[in-house]
Amino acid sequence: MRRDPSTLSEENAKLKAALLESQRSFEAQRVAILAELAAAEERATSAERERDHLRQSYDRLREELELLRRRIVVATAERVDTTQLELEFAQKLEALEKAAGTLDLGRKKADAPERPRPPPTGRRDLRELKLREERIELLDSHFEELVAERKATRHGFEECRRIGRTRAEMICIVTARAKYRTFDEERGETTTVVTPKPPDLLDRSIATPSLAAHTIHRKVHQKLTLFRLEEQYASEGAPLDRGSMSRMVEHLGATLGASVVEAMRGDSKQNAFCIATDATSFKIQPPKSGDKKRKPCLRGHIRTMIADRDHVIFDYVDSESSANVAELFEGYRGYVQADAASVYDILFRSEGASDPPCIEVACWSHLRRYFWEATIGERSDLANEALYRVRRIFQLEASWQNRSARARQVERDKHLRPHVEAFFAWCDAHKSEAPPRSLLAKAFGYAKNQDRAFCRFLDDGRLKLENNRSERALRQVAIGRKNWLFAGSPDHAQALANLLSLDVSASLHGLDVEAYFRDLIRVLPFWPRERYLELCPRDWAKTRARLDDREMRPEVGWITVPPTPAE
Repeated sequence: MRRDPSTLSEENAKLKAALLESQRSFEAQRVAILAELAAAEERATSAERERDHLRQSYDRLREELELLRRRIVVATAERVDTTQLELEFAQKLEALEKAAGTLDLGRKKADAPERPRPPPTGRRDLRELKLREERIELLDSHFEELVAERKATRHGFEECRRIGRTRAEMICIVTARAKYRTFDEERGETTTVVTPKPPDLLDRSIATPSLAAHTIHRKVHQKLTLFRLEEQYASEGAPLDRGSMSRMVEHLGATLGASVVEAMRGDSKQNAFCIATDATSFKIQPPKSGDKKRKPCLRGHIRTMIADRDHVIFDYVDSESSANVAELFEGYRGYVQADAASVYDILFRSEGASDPPCIEVACWSHLRRYFWEATIGERSDLANEALYRVRRIFQLEASWQNRSARARQVERDKHLRPHVEAFFAWCDAHKSEAPPRSLLAKAFGYAKNQDRAFCRFLDDGRLKLENNRSERALRQVAIGRKNWLFAGSPDHAQALANLLSLDVSASLHGLDVEAYFRDLIRVLPFWPRERYLELCPRDWAKTRARLDDREMRPEVGWITVPPTPAE
């Protein structure tokens, strides 16, 4: 049966339309699948990037955690095992040592093993101690009777020394000023005259110079809080509240700072060859306001300035800025040893055609610390070699520390300069091998950016290789703030800094700190303003020898100022 051609055409058209529709549907599905595939690939790529980022962050945090752990536990840049380093760099170091002429200088010989120190034997000889002796003689009654009957003789004593302690006691000082009564016969009047009161730095305080000096010594030198001192004084029968002690300490700090410490600061700026400086943070109690909301402590800084071996001066600054540094060093011309913080750049910057006011000397301990961090955090062999090279420089420098500055300069030029020049040449050759933004790259950058300042100590034998003395001085602040927590105000912080200046300087010159403060408080009201420098710890031993002991022994009384010492 033949079908109608028109019917076939209609069916053919319908089939074509269905085919086209299926093709369009398939194409749409294909496009959708490709889009989903592209999105899945994008998500996979993003996940891989995130995974890599998290892995890098994990590795970096792990390195930082290990570095912090080593800083807390090890806490030094020298505790790195250099046994393997000595084997790896033996030939290289031997060639460098021959060039510098330091092959056996400052090192222990391998064929001469160190002998162990023998343990102490016997009992300590307590006669070497400078202690007041109290003698207790034990006698035998039976033999004493025989001695009295001349049937025996006493033949010396068998002595045994031990250490005891007597409790210091509080005393009450009574100042009795004589009163005199005179009679005027012409007028018929009777007049009463009282002996004039001598000047006293603590005139309105119930404390005498000895108690004030003991309070300062316990708070500033021994880092005790006034709360504990209040309990101690109460247990000894002399209640003295911490508010009164706080006002007394602030008053003495401000007075001694404006007189003796200011004279020390002026002498340092005028005569110091090199000033070593550093700073640490210090908290200040926030000022009181009308609202009762608690506010965080203000953050300031206490800076130390060590002028040669003469003075140690502390100052409080509200911020660690270039302006504050310029103000503290205003008028000084000489060497300044510090770390490479940007706040010091103002001291070493030339203005126009003039020379910079100060000359920078860098600290090799800071340089060593950067490579130590790269060694701990990144296990870098290059950082290990840098530590080994720096360690050798420190060894050589330590071998002639007890010599004069001129002899030290000769040894540095002959032996140490080749090692320093070889170290920076080695840094130039290997700094490109450090990964970008790594601890090792930071260490190489720190070394090269301050290479001239690091070599500056070679110019003069009086300059130091490192700035550790500033770090040691700031330990007084770091230990104290754990107990003090904060200062009541910026004025109190500056008063504390002034007392720290005298305390640390007195320790530097071997003085009895408490006795020094007692005598200083005693004589300061009588001392001429233009001669305050004679009262500084550096010159105090000579000044104290010229004072009259009979006048200095009482807590109150007139003091005769000796004449100016002959130059």
